[in-house]
Amino acid sequence: MEAEGLVTSSRGVGTMVRAQTPLKRIGISRYDKAKWRDGDEVAFIADRVVSGRAYQRGEQTQSVSLVEAPAAVAEAHGLPEGAQVYARARLVKEGEQPTHTLTSYYRPEHVEGTRIVDPTPGPAGRGGGFRVLYDAGYEIDHMKERIFARVPTSDEVKLPAGEPVVELHRTTYTADGTVVEFAVGVHAASWFAWEYEFKVPDSAQDGEQK
Repeated sequence: MEAEGLVTSSRGVGTMVRAQTPLKRIGISRYDKAKWRDGDEVAFIADRVVSGRAYQRGEQTQSVSLVEAPAAVAEAHGLPEGAQVYARARLVKEGEQPTHTLTSYYRPEHVEGTRIVDPTPGPAGRGGGFRVLYDAGYEIDHMKERIFARVPTSDEVKLPAGEPVVELHRTTYTADGTVVEFAVGVHAASWFAWEYEFKVPDSAQDGEQK
């Protein structure tokens, strides 16, 4: 069964059944402004809606702290390494099973005094973090995502044991290119199917139109 991918096993933990139908981790449409600006469908809920899965807002917890920026965070925000940033760390579960973690890093001047730095468990109010940024005058315009698979580290024990993880780096920009969020997500590989739909660019045609 392990060879067929139906179970996973590890020393000291035993054998666990893998998720049979992975969640669709939708790409572009999960960030549709109508979901979080005009409604209350934060990104992890959007994934569950499109996957036909039940959800509760309490399946996302959070902790907020002021930390020294790690190298990748500092580079993304254009800050010196070790500069103070807010880290909003979430553990997301499906039912009782943790599926991924996501930590968003913000410059203090962008989020000080907002719901993003409120440590109350759960999403940062109606519409989540993107709505908070929008209300503060930082409307998100475009993103860059990088994903790669790796072996989990010893401190990632909250995720299902004995399987690889998919790490996501997301940089979120306003229209003028200001970085307002850099996020690092760690996803249990067997729990997600990554799905993207987008218009295929035609740079030659775009050049002719100019």
